[in-house]
Amino acid sequence: MATNRSRRLRKKLCVDEFQELGFELSFQFKEGLADGATEEFLQRFEAAVLAPNELSYAGCDEFGFICLARRGSVSEEQRALVDGWLKQQSELEKFTISPLMDAWYPDQPIHSPA
Repeated sequence: MATNRSRRLRKKLCVDEFQELGFELSFQFKEGLADGATEEFLQRFEAAVLAPNELSYAGCDEFGFICLARRGSVSEEQRALVDGWLKQQSELEKFTISPLMDAWYPDQPIHSPA
């Protein structure tokens, strides 16, 4: 693929200075949770963490990806906020959060601004 792209094309492709970051998230719920507890947890997660911080979660109740709800990148502070909230949740046996990664091209390294 060509590397000499116009600014307009770089923006359209979300590459270089227009790269958008997010992170992967996986949950392992405790055994024996009541029916509907997982759905209730995800609704609380949306209301308490995602919506107030303009984040969006795409995935299922065990694995997903968090990105910004608008164009742009998730910050390290937002990632830490999600991590801190999840550590306080009694429904979870454990969870994992990936480092920030390219939301459109996960195998690409994170672009550092020049």
